[in-house]
Amino acid sequence: MRRLLLALLPIATLLSACSSTDYDLVNTASIPPRFHDTDPQDFGGRTPHRHSIHGIDISKWNGNIDWARVKNSGVSFAFIKATEGKDRLDARFNEYWPQARAAGIAYAPYHFYYFCSTADAQADWFIANVPRSAVHLPPVLDVEWNGESKTCRYRPSPETVRAEMKRFMDRLEAHYGKRPIIYTSVDFHRDNLVGAFNDYHFWVRSVAKHPKDIYVDRRWAFWQYTSTGVIPGIDGHTDINAFAGSAKNWQKWVAAVSQAR
Repeated sequence: MRRLLLALLPIATLLSACSSTDYDLVNTASIPPRFHDTDPQDFGGRTPHRHSIHGIDISKWNGNIDWARVKNSGVSFAFIKATEGKDRLDARFNEYWPQARAAGIAYAPYHFYYFCSTADAQADWFIANVPRSAVHLPPVLDVEWNGESKTCRYRPSPETVRAEMKRFMDRLEAHYGKRPIIYTSVDFHRDNLVGAFNDYHFWVRSVAKHPKDIYVDRRWAFWQYTSTGVIPGIDGHTDINAFAGSAKNWQKWVAAVSQAR
């Protein structure tokens, strides 16, 4: 019961403290971009730069990273690819997360789900390769259609998708004591997740419009707003994300989830 209460505490803290529209109440004349973007989008008055807390998501393709420069640029968190399917470990995972921790950046591992493997096989693989010390923020389940896959383009029914997700997330929550965050894209959410998993934090991809315009009735915690960002300390393009709440909300949430066991 104690583990369950600890897992639910951050959910209640974040959802009661902020929403995807809190920042709309901020009245400012001009919001300069937090980071350079080689292909910036015009989000109008609901720009992600109204948010105080920004972070990155990375994988081996980001190469060598100067984490001190990343931290000094204003990055508060990093979602780091750990595993994919039942047998793939990102080659940089065991390098990145200790470096993010040393730099003072909040970090979390993410798993790219593969619909041609079972939920249990993938949970076993994640747990075998991701130590508890690598799970500072809650682990992330990345679910999206992968039409370019050379090995699996299977699209299960929405009922099967949700059942597999739940099984995988239940396994991770039982092991790490933290309820996973769900990352998803517009089409996958539309096909499978509308109205589902409302007691989970969502991290949504929306690089052309504000999430409120395209995710039906979805309260989100993280917004991936560009894939063409430029972060000092990282060569090439980097995905950048905004946290829905204020800096104070962020500090309280991180304190809560980083202690949950």
